[in-house]
Amino acid sequence: MKKQHIKLTETDERYLTTLLSKGQLPARVFRRASALLQLHQGASFQTVAQTFQIVPQTVSRWRTAYLENGLEFLDDRQRAGRPPLFDGTARAKVTALACSAAPAGRAQWSLRLLADKAVELDLCERISHSQIGVILKKINYSRI
Repeated sequence: MKKQHIKLTETDERYLTTLLSKGQLPARVFRRASALLQLHQGASFQTVAQTFQIVPQTVSRWRTAYLENGLEFLDDRQRAGRPPLFDGTARAKVTALACSAAPAGRAQWSLRLLADKAVELDLCERISHSQIGVILKKINYSRI
């Protein structure tokens, strides 16, 4: 008899089976759900790892994450990192500012002028001219 690395509840097993049968899943969720079902059916860490071309430690980590968090582990956790300084509204305001008339004595806006004006208008505490360029590049703004 094969060693069962994990014992899923009937509810979790049904949920995973249903989830996999839908066909529209992110690859990470598919791999994790499939691995759990294979472990439940008695597959070894090594076998599951070979199936998904990963190392057995990853399969072990998935099993541990399931035991600690249940099916919540299928989705990625919130990752660390600096939150975005500009939300969609602020980006729209910068875009509108760039589309407005240039300041007196200027033929058109420069990235540095836009950055200074965005800070002056309290759209943000600080922003570099290169970040303004990134914002405008996303909308294919070419007048600068």
